[in-house]
Formats: sequence, C-alpha cells, structure tokens
Amino acid sequence: MSKNNHKQPLYPTRIDLSAETRTKLVGILNETLATTLDLKTQVKQAHWNVKGMDFYQLHLLFDEMAGELEEYVDMFAERITALGGLALGTARVAATESSLSEYPFDIIDGKSHVTALADRYAPYGKLLRDAIDKTGEWGDADTADLYTEVSRAIDKRLWFLEAHLQPSEIHSEDEEAAGKKEKAKHK
Repeated sequence: MSKNNHKQPLYPTRIDLSAETRTKLVGILNETLATTLDLKTQVKQAHWNVKGMDFYQLHLLFDEMAGELEEYVDMFAERITALGGLALGTARVAATESSLSEYPFDIIDGKSHVTALADRYAPYGKLLRDAIDKTGEWGDADTADLYTEVSRAIDKRLWFLEAHLQPSEIHSEDEEAAGKKEKAKHK
C-alpha cells in the first residue's frame, strides 16, 4: 500500500514473477511514477517562468527535459500495468507520493531555476539507482533495465544543469596553492 492507502490490485498475467514480487515491483514503480510526474511539473514550472539573459536557451532546454520526463512517466506506468498492477498517475497522487521537495515559487532568473532543478534531479537520480538495486534483487531484470535506461538519461540531464552552474575556468589545487604563495610573496 502507498501513503494514500491505495490498494494495489494485481490483475492476472502470465509473467513468470510471483504475486509477492509483482506487488513489490508495482509499489516501487508507482512511487517512481509519482515522483517522475512531480519532477515533470516542476520542470514545466521553470520552463514557464524563467526570465533573464539566458531565457530562450533555458526555456527550450526545460521544455525538452519535461518532454523526456513525460516519456518516462509512460514507460513506468506501462511497466506497472504489464506486471498486472494499477498505475496511479493522477496529479493528486503525484503530489502526495512524490519524494521531491516543493519547487520554489519566488524565483525567476535562469541560474536560480537551474539550481532548483539540479537540486531535484540529483535525488531523483539516487531514487532511480536505488530502484535498480532493489528490482535486481527481486529478480526482475526488465524493470531494473528500465530504471537503468532512465537513470542514464537523468544523470546526463543533471550534467547539463550543473554545467550551467560551473565556472568557466577550473584551477587545480596545485595551481591555487602556487597562486596563493605568489600573492603572499608580494605582500
């Protein structure tokens, strides 16, 4: 059962996984479905409200990211139903079941939206990696593979977000130490 006390009925299927295993799989998949729906709506929130010099590129990037998440929503829901489960994909369920924090409504500039999304993509990526391990332990390589596919894409998107936040120059620790010594000599 979920936090909302939704019963997880299992419908007949010829898939060779036990009812007990399928029940666990449907539960974790529905948690992921809710969180994925929530993340998609948070990305759309950024897409609609971003302002500033990077508006256009971020507006397009966020819309592309939301579209990808919509595909993952379908993939998770379809896996649930293939296992004989009931996909719980309403906005109310997503709001209640998601593990993500609420999106901030007091931001408009691009950097703040990129930061807010990176702060949500990172725990979402961890949720996916944890699910890879659990579903693999439960003997369902197909569901683990689904999580792996989505995890790779989410890690790539996190990299895109973080690239916007990183400085254009990175100095090694040795270069920084040498620079500090040089400055100390001139004092």
